[in-house]
Amino acid sequence: MKLLLDTNVFLEVILRQERAEEAGAVLAAYDRHELFITIFSLHSVGVPLFREGKHDAFQQFLADMILDVGTAVIALSPEEMQGMASAARKFKLDFDDAYQYVAAEKYGLTIVSFDGDFDRTELGRKTPAEVLKG
Repeated sequence: MKLLLDTNVFLEVILRQERAEEAGAVLAAYDRHELFITIFSLHSVGVPLFREGKHDAFQQFLADMILDVGTAVIALSPEEMQGMASAARKFKLDFDDAYQYVAAEKYGLTIVSFDGDFDRTELGRKTPAEVLKG
């Protein structure tokens, strides 16, 4: 399965939050799935880590998930980003969710997220636990 991993999946693990084990398990399944992250999410992981002075954690994240595992980094062009406004209005999404949605639609990806806002969309989402169940 081709999975677009939302920012919150990575931050759960990096910040050792409540669902870190579940999120970590889906990240470890890179040998069974194609993993993708948007450039927006990549930056969104970096912002709080830098804010908290966790520069090494960001470097480790890049090494582990992007460089070693080969999670593909994808982006939307400015022309493609124009579709975000209609997706946001139609599904009541904020900017970051609209970016993820349009990217998933463009690349034919399954959104993996803890964010229930995607449940209002035509693509929906899967939680890490749902991905692991198959």
